[in-house]
Amino acid sequence: MMNRLLALMLLITISGLFGCNTMEGAGKDIQRGGDAVSETARDVKADM
Repeated sequence: MMNRLLALMLLITISGLFGCNTMEGAGKDIQRGGDAVSETARDVKADM
């Protein structure tokens, strides 16, 4: 019983660590997309 509990706790911990890395990567991708939109908007405004 103790081995199963330990294995479950380890699995939850590892899943949490991978989840944090995934969310960080998604945040960076979203930020890059926002930067591209902002840059395009500046270009369009400059052409007007």
